[in-house]
Amino acid sequence: MATLPAVRGALKADAPLAPLVWFKAGGAAQWLFEPKDADDLSDFLAMLDPAMPVMALGLGSNLIVRDGGVPGVVVRLGKPFAKVEALDATTLVCGGGASGILVSSTARDNGVGGLEFLRSIPGTVGGFVRMNGGAYGRETRDILVDCEVVLRSGQRKFLSGEQLNYTYRHSELPEGAIVISATFRGHMDEPAAIQAEMDRIATAREESQPLRSKTGGSTFKNPDGHKAWALVDEAGCRGLVLGGAQVSEKHTNFLLNTGDATSADIEALGEEVRRRVKEKSGVELEWEIQRVGMFADGANRDAVGLAK
Repeated sequence: MATLPAVRGALKADAPLAPLVWFKAGGAAQWLFEPKDADDLSDFLAMLDPAMPVMALGLGSNLIVRDGGVPGVVVRLGKPFAKVEALDATTLVCGGGASGILVSSTARDNGVGGLEFLRSIPGTVGGFVRMNGGAYGRETRDILVDCEVVLRSGQRKFLSGEQLNYTYRHSELPEGAIVISATFRGHMDEPAAIQAEMDRIATAREESQPLRSKTGGSTFKNPDGHKAWALVDEAGCRGLVLGGAQVSEKHTNFLLNTGDATSADIEALGEEVRRRVKEKSGVELEWEIQRVGMFADGANRDAVGLAK
């Protein structure tokens, strides 16, 4: 096995990823790196063989890790990157590993409104920035001032919201860049009003989504003029089962691991849903969930990064 640069954080070989992702399925990372701080990450990437693939992992909520595992290095930002601090009356500086719940709660405590929607997204700041995460009529691009990234070369760089050229669930973040912090701006508001909006969002999620299941969140992007869940429902896919995977009966844009699903089961079910929707409505659903790694047969199709 290749020799990697020395680190001050934790570096593990052949590290299981299933416990770290919401689906609780999938293979291992060739290497799993949890840096001690930003300098540790920057130094490591600067010295790492440029041919070695690198992928960032947040809360693992919007992710299918294929059963053959992920070649290269998976970087997981832990507690050192999970801090949120108020910069001024309307602005927060948030670590790339901070959760949406922590960001929105800190905003509330500091009287910063407009960030309540992050309460409903099961992910980290790094994922929000990369995917233009959004819900309940708001998106990351509405609040992002700038972000700091570590490039694959190890260089640290600040990028403005404009430089990311946001579109729906997509940014032009440089290939291999890892978001280590972001600055979000809202507006001044009363903490009680912010909490009321957070409660409204939490109740809406509880009523409509299978929150206590092994799932990956929203599976498909909403096509122009359509809701993905409605297209899936109209195609007769509510409750559809393949192996240990099932389309949620509560919210048809969620896939579930009912107990012993492989990642291949989950991905194949998603592809079958896409096929049926295309056949029924003519609309081609696009995956919102990232699918990474190798298949169990060792095939290296889209080995790291977004599968097509």
